[in-house]
Amino acid sequence: MKTPLTRDPAGIRTAIEAFLSAAREPALLEPGEELLRLSSDNYALEMRASRLTLQAWDRTRNWTRRVVAVNESTNARLAMTVERFARREGQLFLLDLARRAGAELGKRTGRLVFRERFRLFLRRQFPGWTLAEISAEADLEHTLSPSYPRAFLKHGQHGWAAIACPMTSDAAAALSFGLIWLDYLRTREKRVTLEGLALFLPAGTERPAALRVLCLDPASARFEIYTYDDEDSIAGIDSQDYGNLDTRLELCRSGPLNPPELWRQIADLPGVEIVPRHDARTSLRVRGIEFAELTPGGLFFGLSSREPAKPYHAAEITRLVEELERARSGSADHLHPLYRQYPEAWLESLARGGVQTLDATLRDSPIYGQVPAFAAGERGVLDLLAVDRSGRLTVIELKATADLHLPLQALDYWLRVKWHLDRGEFTANAYFPGIELRPEPPRLLLVAPALEYHPTTETLLGYFAPGIEVERVGLAVEWRKGLQVLFRLGGAQRPQ
Repeated sequence: MKTPLTRDPAGIRTAIEAFLSAAREPALLEPGEELLRLSSDNYALEMRASRLTLQAWDRTRNWTRRVVAVNESTNARLAMTVERFARREGQLFLLDLARRAGAELGKRTGRLVFRERFRLFLRRQFPGWTLAEISAEADLEHTLSPSYPRAFLKHGQHGWAAIACPMTSDAAAALSFGLIWLDYLRTREKRVTLEGLALFLPAGTERPAALRVLCLDPASARFEIYTYDDEDSIAGIDSQDYGNLDTRLELCRSGPLNPPELWRQIADLPGVEIVPRHDARTSLRVRGIEFAELTPGGLFFGLSSREPAKPYHAAEITRLVEELERARSGSADHLHPLYRQYPEAWLESLARGGVQTLDATLRDSPIYGQVPAFAAGERGVLDLLAVDRSGRLTVIELKATADLHLPLQALDYWLRVKWHLDRGEFTANAYFPGIELRPEPPRLLLVAPALEYHPTTETLLGYFAPGIEVERVGLAVEWRKGLQVLFRLGGAQRPQ
């Protein structure tokens, strides 16, 4: 056992006060309990009959411990031995969450605390089942995140996979990790029939997962979603109750008919892309970076901020375009900030200009970006909506870097496009003028550099409902110099 640094109450007090004085984000951690952040008014140190007592509190907790020793002291943490009731000794830590080591210890302990809550959830919802495994540790080999505790339940030769999302994590991502966990267990547990996947999500965050479950194949597994609250009350939810989407489709309007002369000068510069938008604006870009836009209120330009463009700005805008053209060229300095920025936007630019390289059946116009709109805000991928020569819609999801959530993120947009298509809203709102849209569900085209598809992509696609037609397009590594297709794969098909 490590020799304590000090058992002297005065020395312990000095060590505690020094640590708290230096810590930028102090917190108190007792193993098995939730972290308690400290401020100047929610803790007290008192000497009682030659014994040093540390008291800390928040809205729901009040801790009192006698500190008997300081065992370790670093900039990130102060490790102490404390005496609890009945003179039982235990460990207590003061952490500085502003320091990496302190923050990591706080996170790990928080994960272990939530793991035990998850254990209670499972006992309530799966009475009579054996909890064969529960873990909140990382498993990088099998792409299992420590942020989402996972469990394996058994009853005879039958089993369930389960996963939970803490209130501080992204509930929408839990389904991806849950499917990966389910598939891993099915591979590992040859003698057990894995019936399905149970997800435990914070109440109020379940909608994205519920909508995605509607797009999965019910024959591949059973999917059950439960919500929990601060008081650990559990409620089962029905995915069918989440049919109303947070989506809107605005009227498609054309831009100004008589743009200013300066617009014409800019639009003719080498490398400039003209991208009409559905909201009566027209975007001017260089390889995906927008530097100006024409709106009903006039012409505006700039990168970080916009200002009205006047004729005397012509030389300044020309220099800006030339700088973007140099920085975004295939032979430019790859470390230049403008080269590295917005890779998905660059990929979108190439996809717009070479959509028939991606799929020869697609019309090269019109192509719409980011419609329908998400009420929830920004997403991690860029979306294009195109139509083939037969009138069938195609959703194109673009991702320039590896992202294991790409397949399920694509479902979010596909669902919304199908929703509006089923209701005839694209035609009613003046999208795809003169084209009779077919009523079939849209196709889904995933486009990414071939080496950037995450290894779990095929696993996740294997759970998609059969009615969702998915094709993956893998691009050559130097896609910035031009689109070159290396492979086309349908559904969960794996490269040879």
